[in-house]
Amino acid sequence: MINVFHLVSGKTWGGAERYASDVMERLRHDKDFYVEMVCGKNDAIIGQFQHLDVPVSILPLRGLADFDSPVRLARLLRKGKNIVHAHTVKDAATAVLAKRLSENAQVRVLLTPHGLKKPRLNYWHKKALRGVDRFVFVSQLARDTFASHARKVDLARSVVIRESVLERTPVGEDLRKAYHIGAEKKIIFFHGRLSNEKGVDTLLRAVTQLDKSRYHLLLAGDGHPKSVSQFKAFVIANQLVGNVTFLEFKDNIQALLPQVDICVLPSTTPEASGIACLEALMCGRALITTANGAQREYVSDNLNGLIVEPGNFMQLAFLINALLDDDARRDSLGRTAREYFDKNLRYELFYDKLTALYRELF
Repeated sequence: MINVFHLVSGKTWGGAERYASDVMERLRHDKDFYVEMVCGKNDAIIGQFQHLDVPVSILPLRGLADFDSPVRLARLLRKGKNIVHAHTVKDAATAVLAKRLSENAQVRVLLTPHGLKKPRLNYWHKKALRGVDRFVFVSQLARDTFASHARKVDLARSVVIRESVLERTPVGEDLRKAYHIGAEKKIIFFHGRLSNEKGVDTLLRAVTQLDKSRYHLLLAGDGHPKSVSQFKAFVIANQLVGNVTFLEFKDNIQALLPQVDICVLPSTTPEASGIACLEALMCGRALITTANGAQREYVSDNLNGLIVEPGNFMQLAFLINALLDDDARRDSLGRTAREYFDKNLRYELFYDKLTALYRELF
């Protein structure tokens, strides 16, 4: 048996946390692995993981100035075959030090960097990265970007395993009934962080160009209070209150997506993977997104989705309007999206590659 410890030090729920959650949920049903979560003392994050029913070890995980976490983590690694799967450079440094302190030759450290921002690499981080046994990137773009930022880091030990999302059968509300949306209106749906980086401002500007009698926009997610207030003020100022509803964060997106007509995810900041896009493909929705990130690795324009230029609200309005008019095209895009996901992106493909890597390390 291989023991797998996922280090989760984030303070908010995001892509890295979702990735770790899905992997741990799948691993706990696999007889070849023991899985445990190692995280900071953050009730909000721990609460999101409670449904997993896996052991939890709470450590400070404060980075280089934290000498307690490596020592305590090392105690967990002293026996057996152990993998520490970190999701930030900071946590990878903690894991590498714990590996050395454990005095166990059968400890391996994996790092999956999430996002495309330049990592903060000081002398100690660079030294720690030499002790990482494998870098696992969620897309080719993520690998190429990391390589450009960390040129002295040897990425010969890296592999690209395209991220996926674990399919569930959650229970969700009836959107039309819950939000009083008539059958004559098509549901446009956005889910993710409510921010300009995710293109929410572009989307709101786009819907001002649409006939109000033909659509209802649902925005599922949360964001910085100032940004959310600005979005709501825009809705009021443009007399869109009857056409736009803010749903806040939803943890049952897979129950909601099959009910919508068009999924719009117009991120203006490049995505390392784009979990929301993957969920739209999985649920067979007509998708409009940008191709300034890893989306271009799995979304083909006019085949399994539509591509819009980042920030171009007039082009986005045109594409949305075209789909509002064309039931057959929406159905075709959604059907092709699901077929592509099943063939290339389903979770078991990702999981088999990741666990094969886990096994190869010993």
